[in-house]
Amino acid sequence: MAGKLFGTDGVRGQANKWPMTADVALQLAAAAGRYFRTDKQEHRVVIGKDTRLSGYMLENALTAGFTSTGMNVFLLGPVPTPAIGYLTRSLRADVGVMISASHNPAADNGIKFFGPDGFKLSDEAEAAIEALMEEGVPPAQPQNIGRAKRYEDARGRYVEYAKATLPRRTRLDGLRVVLDCANGAAYRTAPAVLWELGAEVISMGVEPNGFNINEDCGSTHPWQAARRVRETRADLGICLDGDADRVILIDETGRVADGDQIMGLIASRWKDQGLLAGDSLVATVMSNLGLERFLESRGIGLERTAVGDRYVVERMQQGGFNLGGEQSGHIVMTDHSTTGDGLLAALQFLSAMVETGKPASELASVFEPVPQKLVNVRYAEGKAPLEAPEVQEAIAAGEKALGKAGRLLIRKSGTEPLIRVMGEAEDMDLLEQVLTSIVDKVRAVAG
Repeated sequence: MAGKLFGTDGVRGQANKWPMTADVALQLAAAAGRYFRTDKQEHRVVIGKDTRLSGYMLENALTAGFTSTGMNVFLLGPVPTPAIGYLTRSLRADVGVMISASHNPAADNGIKFFGPDGFKLSDEAEAAIEALMEEGVPPAQPQNIGRAKRYEDARGRYVEYAKATLPRRTRLDGLRVVLDCANGAAYRTAPAVLWELGAEVISMGVEPNGFNINEDCGSTHPWQAARRVRETRADLGICLDGDADRVILIDETGRVADGDQIMGLIASRWKDQGLLAGDSLVATVMSNLGLERFLESRGIGLERTAVGDRYVVERMQQGGFNLGGEQSGHIVMTDHSTTGDGLLAALQFLSAMVETGKPASELASVFEPVPQKLVNVRYAEGKAPLEAPEVQEAIAAGEKALGKAGRLLIRKSGTEPLIRVMGEAEDMDLLEQVLTSIVDKVRAVAG
């Protein structure tokens, strides 16, 4: 192999280039099939995908790899990532696979694995699968080759599952909702859930063509949805990403609310209702300092982790917590789901609107964020900007300048060739100066 396959969220890259080739996908599936097939009983794998054109190629390659080791394959078609976690457990499968690059452009794709418990695989399991790939996986005997079939009821089952996360009495009658599905995996399921609960749904991003996923739409580009909210006088805007595991909300004024505000609201409500396990929220180092201060005022602890929803989930499992997530909009509620679910988080917010009678603008602004700025710098293949002495010196100087009045977080993205330079400080002018100095150095060596 050309290098380590698994990153912070499965295997990811540009379609038809290593590692996102049909050949690698076949070998990966064969290794995963061998890893999970521990005896001679029937073994199952469920495979879902988002709406990228390359999903067809990877779906067929994965199917060939799994069936070659004797695994029976259930093909679910386009479904949200959280549906894979749910259906892996519900169908008693040994492994679940989602073909998606989440919020990335259409040219990218990825492969995410879920264990039989519906949770993403551990580092150890991923390393074991890579090791099996290196060794080579012997195929099953001809009489033991697996079967593959389309499972037609996947979307309907997820729709019912999503509705069941709200009390049966809860209806969304009278609420007008703009829903942007990013031309992605939830383009059928999310509108159906909201409509069946009684909302008036104004859908956007529900015409995927294989190339337009996340293109000027969805959670990474919520501005068109914000304009639509204002134009239609909607009560709320919901922006999902390409695989619907994250969400950004828009209040009735067109103001955007990120994952920190959503988590703050849910944590506060669950604390009052006695539902918040451990009276704590799990979030990453990216979450705003304002969230931390708000939670402290409500008697709620904040457990911080490295960036990545898998690290959030690991800490939740270790500590017995049931609520966690990321500022980007991954909200994990383990009472309902094993991974981030943008639609379920939006339903919790809509439930709060119904129960309190308050507008979205009041519920989506539970704390005043400390000024924060994030700059992404793309780097060329083979470059390592953060290792350059001049970059390290600029970071050290920035930390000294901010002192206790702010903080810096500079890291390499685990899903894209980007250096993420983030800072927080009450003094925005000082923050701008510090970030500009660091970003200029990073760009100079990024290639």
